[in-house]
Amino acid sequence: MKKNSPTYTDHRQPISLRVKDLVSRLTLSEKVGCILHESEAVPRLGIPEYNFWSEGAHGVARAGKATVFPQTIGLAATFDVALVKRVAVAISDEARAKHHAAVKRGYRGLYSGLTLWCPNVNIFRDPRWGRGQETFGEDPYLTSRLGVAFIRGLQGNHPRYLKTIATPKHFAVHSGPESQRHTLNATPDLIDLWQTYLPAFKACIQEGGAHSIMAAYNLIGGTPCCANPVLLQQILRKEWGFSGFVVTDCGAIYSLHARQGAASSVAEASALAIKRGSDVHCGGSREGISEALATNLLTEAELDVAVTRALTARFRLGCFDPPAQVPYTKIPTSVVACKKHMKLSLEAARKSIVLLKNENGLLPLSKQVQKIHIVGPTAASIEALLGNYHGLNERLITILEGIVAKVDAAQRVIYEPGALLTDGPLGAQKLHGSVDAGKISDVVIAVVGNTPLLEGEEGDAIGSPLDGDRDDIGLPSSQEAFLRALTSRGGRIVVVLTGGGAISLPNDILEKVEALVQVWYPGQAGGTAVADVLFGDYNPGGRLPVTVYESVAQLPAYDDYRMRGRTYRYFEGEPQFSFGFGLSYTQFRYRKLRISPRSPAPTDNVTVSVDVENIGDRTGDEVAQLYLRLEEASAPVPLRQLTAFSRISLRPGERQCIKFVIEPQQRSVVNVKGSRWVEPGEISVWVGGCQPGSEERAKGSTSIRGGSFSARGSVTEIPR
Repeated sequence: MKKNSPTYTDHRQPISLRVKDLVSRLTLSEKVGCILHESEAVPRLGIPEYNFWSEGAHGVARAGKATVFPQTIGLAATFDVALVKRVAVAISDEARAKHHAAVKRGYRGLYSGLTLWCPNVNIFRDPRWGRGQETFGEDPYLTSRLGVAFIRGLQGNHPRYLKTIATPKHFAVHSGPESQRHTLNATPDLIDLWQTYLPAFKACIQEGGAHSIMAAYNLIGGTPCCANPVLLQQILRKEWGFSGFVVTDCGAIYSLHARQGAASSVAEASALAIKRGSDVHCGGSREGISEALATNLLTEAELDVAVTRALTARFRLGCFDPPAQVPYTKIPTSVVACKKHMKLSLEAARKSIVLLKNENGLLPLSKQVQKIHIVGPTAASIEALLGNYHGLNERLITILEGIVAKVDAAQRVIYEPGALLTDGPLGAQKLHGSVDAGKISDVVIAVVGNTPLLEGEEGDAIGSPLDGDRDDIGLPSSQEAFLRALTSRGGRIVVVLTGGGAISLPNDILEKVEALVQVWYPGQAGGTAVADVLFGDYNPGGRLPVTVYESVAQLPAYDDYRMRGRTYRYFEGEPQFSFGFGLSYTQFRYRKLRISPRSPAPTDNVTVSVDVENIGDRTGDEVAQLYLRLEEASAPVPLRQLTAFSRISLRPGERQCIKFVIEPQQRSVVNVKGSRWVEPGEISVWVGGCQPGSEERAKGSTSIRGGSFSARGSVTEIPR
């Protein structure tokens, strides 16, 4: 370090002092450039340009070669917290390696940075939402646990430096419709706000330590999220203690005045957003901020707050320190799509697969089966592996390729798409001859469903009827007609569903299908993973992170953000398949449920333990799930709610005792102001391999009710 060097260049000084010193040296114009997502260089101070926009939801995305893990909804189906963290560690390794390689080449532009705009922890409240594939599903608790694990994996555990920065999004109450995302005024019931929409964000900030958060496009109660003082100041910073930076969703500043009527100009919109807590502006306007300063809509002191937060993030990433001082700069480019990460992608894909039906023990298929007919429009689809926000590499194994790799040269394998992916002029007279596959083959594997061409983000899903969303939760009519004709002609049929959310099948088709497997968007090793499950080299243990309804007729209006009638927590009808459901090739038995104490004080933790035994003849994974219901609550509460879960692997005959802890927060009630308290009353507990009420379907496991325990004593308030 040179004598009399500026404080901001001295890596031995506290980051807060270094940032303060650097901000004091910036001109007003330079400060404006610091809070654009395309942060401008300041050559005279040695500040390079930096682009805040990078993606990494299930692998480093849109930046060339990277490991492609299963799409987030598939990671959710694993119900495996440790696995999700390992995936995030791998993603952050690759992001670091690719970032430093790009810098060496002189590139610091889009998708090359270390501020990753993930995970998406919005609640997948309606299966029509095209971006639901990016989420951890419909349950706040599952989303919280997996979101926290993902963030910890991305950011690392160094006391000074962040490996990458995680950005949970979209804050808050965001989940479609995509065509209205810039104008929708979401008006959830206020209890739903605190009970469903905010818990995952709170966990990501307070437990995960996320250093960034993205504000949503939409309005809440008439106020845009990116200029919402209740969200960004009162809740996020004052109540939750958030100290990082807020980034707007892209173009949200423009929407403030052009679409939402919250400001009369770009200058006023820019000032409003900064004053109310949005620090980094994606798609923001240098001219708008400059005009706001020139016309006294914004003061330099107010701008300094945002600049300080934006620069602090870059210091925490080590961007202004010698590479030798930052441990993560040593990660080599050889980690990108390396063998270790490929193996992890395969493990994640296997664990994400959910077996929904297996009549007559059709699965696993014998490797000696002589005639296999593979049909369906997503069998050979690369898109059906990837999902949105993905990377690329040379090892993308389609489901067709995975199945073919399992058989030998003596076996007869036929492949025919059989149907169009999207709805088209497909009448009965145009049905492909492969509908007779069951007559000429020992088994038919029909791979059908969605791809990102049919569901995704506004503007990306070019085959979507609703600008990214689905208008129905069944198969496209072309595929349904093909599947109906196929099943009507007989034969043994396995249906493999691809897609980013729930897909329902008409009952007349479902009854004739012997086996049904949901594989999501399984990533680069998806074909191998699916084949491993179909032929028994891997015993499926995934669980549904969403409810599969019979049809959209069971759902409220898509743009209704009240939770009544939505998700397993509030739905009173009969679904086709329940949240938490999934079968196995073995069977599990639950015994000796213990609850202690039976009459806890409001501040006590409650321990629930149970013995789980594999009583089948195969090693397999079981996802033990604990649900509870407050029977005597004085405020509205869910019908049932996931409160704990654990994925374990057991050999035949092996038994394991699982212990769960129910904390006071998890048995609290909440009011419209967000105040929480624990009160006396009966609480019912269920533990098992599925959700209460779906036990009759779960032939691979058993659910048992633990009876009720009582909370005693007076009402005890807890922080919201």
